[in-house]
Formats: sequence, structure tokens, C-alpha cells
Amino acid sequence: MHSFRGVIVAGLSAALLSAAQADLHAQSAPPEAGFDATLVERGRYLATAGDCISCHTRPQGAAFAGGLPLNTPFGVIYSANITPDAATGIGTWSEAQFARALHEGIAADGRHLYPAFPYPSYTKISDADVQALYAYIRSLKPVSYVPPSPAMHFPFGMRGLLAGWNLLFFKEGRYVPDARKSAEWNRGAYLTQALGHCGACHTPRNVFGGERASAALAGGDYLDEITDEVINDRITPLDDRPVRPWAAANLTQSRSGLAAWSVDEIAAYLKTGHNARAGAFGPMSLVVTNSTSHLSDADVHAMAIYLKSLPAATPTGQARPNSELLEAGEIVYTAHCGDCHQPTGLGMPRDAHADPSKTAPPLAGNAALQAPNPATLINVILYGAHEAVVNQASWPKMSGFELSVGLDDEQIAALASYVRNAWGNQAGAVDATAVAAQH
Repeated sequence: MHSFRGVIVAGLSAALLSAAQADLHAQSAPPEAGFDATLVERGRYLATAGDCISCHTRPQGAAFAGGLPLNTPFGVIYSANITPDAATGIGTWSEAQFARALHEGIAADGRHLYPAFPYPSYTKISDADVQALYAYIRSLKPVSYVPPSPAMHFPFGMRGLLAGWNLLFFKEGRYVPDARKSAEWNRGAYLTQALGHCGACHTPRNVFGGERASAALAGGDYLDEITDEVINDRITPLDDRPVRPWAAANLTQSRSGLAAWSVDEIAAYLKTGHNARAGAFGPMSLVVTNSTSHLSDADVHAMAIYLKSLPAATPTGQARPNSELLEAGEIVYTAHCGDCHQPTGLGMPRDAHADPSKTAPPLAGNAALQAPNPATLINVILYGAHEAVVNQASWPKMSGFELSVGLDDEQIAALASYVRNAWGNQAGAVDATAVAAQH
């Protein structure tokens, strides 16, 4: 999964928004001799938990055949063909070679895989689960397709450098259950840390792309495409599909993270893409669509139990907005946002008495708003938001302000600063240059 990504892993989730609505259950050939159908089905479930299809499927391409462009600060790389095609995929790989790729980041030919293929997380996958994953991958329909070669800036295309990166930032080894915790907690930790590789996006990284273990799951940054915008309740595809920064939320029990969320609310978000506090949009919406919504209720509940147990990790050193900026932002909010999100920031819940067009999630205690990097918030303000998983409980589409409202960068910066610091929220100020970078 996620092979051939940038050394810094900043573009780890670039696949999610541009993966299109690929078939989650790719057509499988009959299991090969030696692969029990039950083992193959278990592998399919594990591959879904790992969201393999999102990164290994290009738009309009065959499932798992790779070729998805992944943009990083160091160039563009393309996901690998992991179908069992002998010439262009991994059809000649043995189970031991497949396991080495997952556990050590080494391909069958001995090359180092870029660490955006999240082997720093997959190294924790159990040997039994690797066996099941291998059986499933070998059951897929072979697809003959050669992804484009990476276009990395010098010297980041030199894979030999990755041996040094591994010495500094990679620790090989399987997940070891914590005997002090329940079986459910350990299952949630395993899914989150290993298969789900949540830390790959939600953990901040150092300048070399290594995860900062001291701030695990406290929120991270990545590059991804913006594929559409919402104007007057209509979703309009963007022709240029700009690549822009996004920010992954703090998943710890920080006030700026998930402290206000209950276990059931976390589980509901993973299973359906929304709850009473938030809706999944942008890159995360496809994680839900292609992965977590297909997990069992027991597994998403286990993940929620684990996330709810994480100690608070709150970013420091952010300059808070001054009163003048907050006052300017409150004016914009009152004029353009308060009707739906309410002056209290508590939003308008969906109930029998609510105007469906006016319902909106709460902004108070919203983890996405309070990420150290305001990029995701700015993207939502500029381009709007809509859920990929839509049903009666979904939040209404929100129009982007860039065209429909006509706010300038200074006003949007003031608005973003205000909602990041009103109603008990705590986050850094946003300036106009950060807004301009997202256009």
C-alpha cells in the first residue's frame, strides 16, 4: 500500500481525494492453489482496514493497478501496481518478499521503498495478517500496467539515502499487546497503529520526514489535491485540481483534539463519516468511504476506545490572535456563518424542528478548526465542504466563500482566527498569506 511516496511523507494522503470512487471490492480471480477462501476473505478485510485501494488506484484506472500521482515537496511519485501481474505488478513476489516489503520497506529486488509506503506502521502487522493479505493480493485480477517513474528533485530520487533514513527514524518490529490493557483496547491500538497507519497523517514530522513520537497523533500536515468546490449547493469539479496543504486533526484527548468526543461519537464518525459534532470531508471522507465504514462495529468501537485513552498532546508556540483580529473575524462570522453555526458556535442539530438548509455541525471544540496548521479550515472556507458518504444524517453541503461570498484574504484570515479561538477553542492566528497560499 501507498508505495512510492516522497521521502518526507508530506504527501501521504494525496491518494485519498483523487482516488475517485474505485470499486472497493476489486474483481478477484479464484484463489490460487494453497490459498483457502477463508484466508483470502480475511485478507480482503485487512486490506480494507489498511485502505490499500485508495492509494493504489489512479482515477479511472483499474483497482490496485497503481499510477496515482502523489505530490510532495520533493517531487512527484506514483503508487505501485500491486496486482499479481507477473510483468508489471507483484505476481512474482514470494510471501517472504511481500512480508519484507511490509515489515522492512524493502522491495523484492532489494530496493528501498520510499517511507511514504507506510512500512514504519506496517512493520507492526502480525505475521498471520501478512499471510492473509498476501493471499488476498494474489487472488486479485492481474492488470498489466506500468506506473510512471518518480520525478523527484535531486537528491531525493537516490534510494540509497533511505538506508540512512531507516537508521534514524525506522524501528522494525511487530505490535506487542499491552498486558495492562483490555483485549478491545489492544485491538484498537493494533488497527490504529499498524493496519490503519493513522499516525502517518495525524502525527507531526521533523524536517527529515520522521514521525515525532513525542507528539504521536497530535496532528500533522500533508499535500493533497482539491478536486471540487461547492457553490450554491452544487458540487463543481475543478479543472486544475490544485495541490495544496491540508492538516490532519489532533486525535489525542487535548482540548484542541478529541477531548469533547465520546467513544460512541468517535466510533460513529469512523463508521458513517459523521456524528453530532462533525462530518468527514476532503481527504478524510475517502478514508471513511473506502476503509473505516466497511469495518465491523466491534473494530471501529475498539479504535474509538484506544483513541479516547490517548493522553492529551497540545501543540505549543503558536502566536494567538490579538483582539483587533478577533473583533474583525467576529463581524465576518456574524454576517456569514452565525445563521447556521449559531452565535454560540454550537451549530444547529438535525432534528424534526430544524430547517434542513440551516443545520450545521458545531464549531466549538471542533478538532479540525484547531489544528496547528489552519490549511484544512482555509480550504473549507474557500472551497466549501460536502460529505462523500451521504444519507439522512449527513450535514448539508457548505458553499465555498471564495466565489459565492466574495471575502478577501484579510477577511478570511480574520474569520479563521476567530473560529479557532472563540467558544473555548485555542489555536494560533491565521494571516492573509496563509489564505493566499490556498487559492
